[in-house]
Amino acid sequence: MKDFAHTARALSALGHEARLSIFHLLVRAGDEGLNVGDMGAHLGIPPTTLGHHLSTLVGVDLVQQERRGREVINRVNYQQMKDLVDFLTSECCAGVSAPKKDLAARSA
Repeated sequence: MKDFAHTARALSALGHEARLSIFHLLVRAGDEGLNVGDMGAHLGIPPTTLGHHLSTLVGVDLVQQERRGREVINRVNYQQMKDLVDFLTSECCAGVSAPKKDLAARSA
């Protein structure tokens, strides 16, 4: 992930139950991905609603789409997923101390 703003948008996209279930299904599908019809059959989400949620995931680059003739195959962008996880864990347990109190502020 490039920065806090992009990371926040990606997490926000995954913060909706339908989008999280779509993303999770695509992770399970692997590199082959799924078309919208198959995704709708698995999740019970109408095509228009599914398209709306997919566009949000595509907009934050967590899902990539590839046109194959008349169908569109949806796949997880695994590099973006890895970058998101790396961002969240990169400074895990690095330690943070309490901010030092400003002596001037205490004497005022």
